[in-house]
Amino acid sequence: MTVSSEDSPLFTLTDAERELLPTDDDIIAYQEHGWYLSKKIFTDEEIDTLEAASERYYAGHRDRTLPVRPPKLASWKPEDGPVQRHNDYIHYEDDTIGRILGKPLLGATAALLAGAREIRVFQSTLIFKPPRPEETSNIVPWHFDRHYWANSTSERMLTAFIPFHDCGEEMGTITMVDGSHRWKETSANDQTSLHFAERDRDQLDDMLTENAAFNGVEVRKVAMDIPKGHVSFHHCLTYHGSGANRSDRPRRAISFHLQDGENRYRPFTRSDGSEVHYNHDVLVRRDAQGRPDYADPRYCPVLWRSS
Repeated sequence: MTVSSEDSPLFTLTDAERELLPTDDDIIAYQEHGWYLSKKIFTDEEIDTLEAASERYYAGHRDRTLPVRPPKLASWKPEDGPVQRHNDYIHYEDDTIGRILGKPLLGATAALLAGAREIRVFQSTLIFKPPRPEETSNIVPWHFDRHYWANSTSERMLTAFIPFHDCGEEMGTITMVDGSHRWKETSANDQTSLHFAERDRDQLDDMLTENAAFNGVEVRKVAMDIPKGHVSFHHCLTYHGSGANRSDRPRRAISFHLQDGENRYRPFTRSDGSEVHYNHDVLVRRDAQGRPDYADPRYCPVLWRSS
């Protein structure tokens, strides 16, 4: 795919930014391994601004709030204590953070990896992992994001993990199971439509082991060592998780979920007849068929569009 923007003045890159895009070899490696570590997409100033804005957010600042509260919203509050913090829709509620996340270079990188003409926001979550190795909430069990995006039609969706500092294994960095996006699952388990926070950690660990055995492969874990300003991308079917923060400072980051322009809502029903819903479904506008519109620009703005 040729990245160009003649059709819209909103999506342009400088020559210097084009040098930071993934190469053909990078794209082939992403297709093989299911993850990609970018070049330096964000400047130090942009990352420092994200951190400062996150502190204002934690102190109560909002440029706007959600008109209704989705049923499974992650929304840490100070009274929740020193656990791992997750706050969804940060791109919507904070204009400074939303502006920086909208950097065209990020969207163009995602478009090349996904093989898509258009990339839209799907969700964004502000994360704060305190430096408390004993804190059980700091451990994110093995899962892949497509499990809890059952209402989405696309299997090209991907996630950008954006730390606010150098982020390595000591801080509990995101860790990938190499090549797992190419595995076949052992079964269509109804539980896979649940977010990892709603599922038993041992069950998720067992599922990883079972799926690796079913596919006749070993589990190869790759802890992402991410320099400040660089971004880790992973495919929506790539197993990943993270460990304890053993450092002396918090691990701060944004998990930025992205959808290709062809993604649409689809109804999904479990075997017991219960319907699966994503948080967007009570927020976004309706399409011509009366279904949730995952292209609603208020919550799912376009990050990149090429000709």
